[in-house]
Amino acid sequence: MSSPAEFYNSLPPITKGYGTICVLATTAFHLGLYHPESIALIYDPVFSHFQVWRLVTNFFFLGKFSINFGIRLLTLARYGVQLEKGPFEKRTTDFLWMIMFGAFILLVLSAIPLVIPLYFAPPFLGVSLVFMLLYLWSREFPNAQISIYGLVTLKAFYLPWAMLVLDVIFGSHITPDLLGIVAGHTYYFFSVLYPLAGGPNLLRTPLWVHKLVARMGLEGPSYGAPPQAIRTAGTAFRGRGYRLNE
Repeated sequence: MSSPAEFYNSLPPITKGYGTICVLATTAFHLGLYHPESIALIYDPVFSHFQVWRLVTNFFFLGKFSINFGIRLLTLARYGVQLEKGPFEKRTTDFLWMIMFGAFILLVLSAIPLVIPLYFAPPFLGVSLVFMLLYLWSREFPNAQISIYGLVTLKAFYLPWAMLVLDVIFGSHITPDLLGIVAGHTYYFFSVLYPLAGGPNLLRTPLWVHKLVARMGLEGPSYGAPPQAIRTAGTAFRGRGYRLNE
């Protein structure tokens, strides 16, 4: 069995980096180093006082140390890692672009009152971003069997909706999960479904993202062969293997 340090070092770079920042953000909050309101997504100070950092920092706060925080971190560690090591193997740049696109969609959705009433708009979109990764994983591995707390077994295709129902039962608000589903499906539609229907891939990773990843030295070695599910199960829509953003 590997040690915690070995497990941490084995994580792919984007998922490891994002998870680490989330843990550090919550740790710093509990140490009293900052107040969450200073990094929350509040659009008034963004435009009136040019506090543009809020457009980024709000994604790094998954909440206080709690059961919900642990569940979100485990979700990232499991499904985010499987995406980055599987469908996005040797494609760190594409994985980063997928997260950046998802974050952009979440920012747009949260800024439209007709989509989300202002009093429902979450001040932190990290939970939605993690849920987006869960949704995309469920589309890449739709036939995988998932056990929820050892009580119910279902296909991965239905996992996002099952988790959404559980979050509501446990008292969490439905909006962050729904935002994650919408963002995930938007990416999946334009990178997979639309090209399969004969259209162009409108979400090809821009050159500047490739240059950014190269400059940061994140395009590392292979993390292993793609999981068997991606080679045999394919997507739930066409019955054939098709990788995200390929």
